[in-house]
Amino acid sequence: MTTETSIERAYAHAKEEYARLGVDTETALHLLGSTSVSLNCWQGDDVQGFERSASAAAMGGIQVTGGFPGRARTIGELRKDLEKAFSLIPGTHRLNLHAMYGDFGGKTIDRDQILPEHFQSWVHWAKDRDVKLDFNSTCFAHPRADSGFTLSSKEKGVREFWIEHVQRCRVISESIGRSLNGFCIHDLWLPDGSKDATVSRTEHRAILKDSLDRVYSQSLDPRHMKDALEGKLFGIGSEAYVVGSHEFYLSYCVAHGMMLCIDLGHFHPTESVADKVSAVLAFTNELLLHVSRGVRWDSDHVVILNDEIRSLMEEIVRGKFLGRVYLALDFFDGSINRIGAWITGARATLKGLLLALLEPTDRLRQFEAEGNLFARLALLEELKSMPFGEVWDYFCLSMNVPPAERWIEEVIQYEKNILRKR
Repeated sequence: MTTETSIERAYAHAKEEYARLGVDTETALHLLGSTSVSLNCWQGDDVQGFERSASAAAMGGIQVTGGFPGRARTIGELRKDLEKAFSLIPGTHRLNLHAMYGDFGGKTIDRDQILPEHFQSWVHWAKDRDVKLDFNSTCFAHPRADSGFTLSSKEKGVREFWIEHVQRCRVISESIGRSLNGFCIHDLWLPDGSKDATVSRTEHRAILKDSLDRVYSQSLDPRHMKDALEGKLFGIGSEAYVVGSHEFYLSYCVAHGMMLCIDLGHFHPTESVADKVSAVLAFTNELLLHVSRGVRWDSDHVVILNDEIRSLMEEIVRGKFLGRVYLALDFFDGSINRIGAWITGARATLKGLLLALLEPTDRLRQFEAEGNLFARLALLEELKSMPFGEVWDYFCLSMNVPPAERWIEEVIQYEKNILRKR
């Protein structure tokens, strides 16, 4: 019996098992196949970027650990690695770029001077591979961020520099979205904050609000560009105070009808991000999720199929939020094979979503409405031993991607033939 036949037979049995609970696996697979995950370009090169004068020593709250061989050093190497990763992730997905990853042709282009032309080669690459792009302003790893403040800086010159940068990034995002006949999400995250006790909390937040008002005063086509704001609890060097906190950006987004970005690692370790989804979407139209894994702190570990991912995806599916929520990876691990990290994180995210799509939510809701809380709890437990893996393998097979663990050997061979020769 061939591997394909074995997987198909196993899926047929799983399909029957889920049908007993009122779950249509074909519908689940269709929804899964139409959901895109935006891969984070910075996992491939340890957040170095391609600026000629990039300052990797001043990362502004970002720290990549490890020195595994094969880090992408050029745009060509990064694209080659991304292509390998995409080939082993089932479905059609997106790429998330930071402004520091422009194609600057070896020239020194400061961030307040970047233009859409510096990202045209990325657009051409994306068109050739049927990939959509997202974009991020890069407000760290720059001399004008060394004080710990950018858009919230009390220094007018520093503030004006970053306002210009973000305004240009929004224009670039719109240009990318239009060129690719779709939308490009522009996410703004700032490292602004203080390592120790801060007296001027109110002043910095008033300055940030004014800067954001100026940044977003330019009206751009929402069909091609979506704005998102990403808050944070703390960062390296901003342990005591972050200007753009979750509450600050949530308030700003609600007041201005914008999209909030929630990063799974940007909260206290015991906070449930899943619980925030329905709370935020009660007052905003859309939500961007940066899928990461914090271990003891915001350490941006590679995403795995843990309880947090499962509960997050369950909340998205139960609330019928799939059309309003965007998924993007946001981690960086330089201690392991970087391509393998991309694939592991993306596949884990998709597995979590598939598990949620295979849940008999209507039956669980019925138990809940009847007050039969024992039956609700018991069924949730029994679902853990349902043949989910067989459905996942069939999905991979239908997408011409290696099922189960078979993709791991391809990454090992790529490392041997490509990465370790760099």
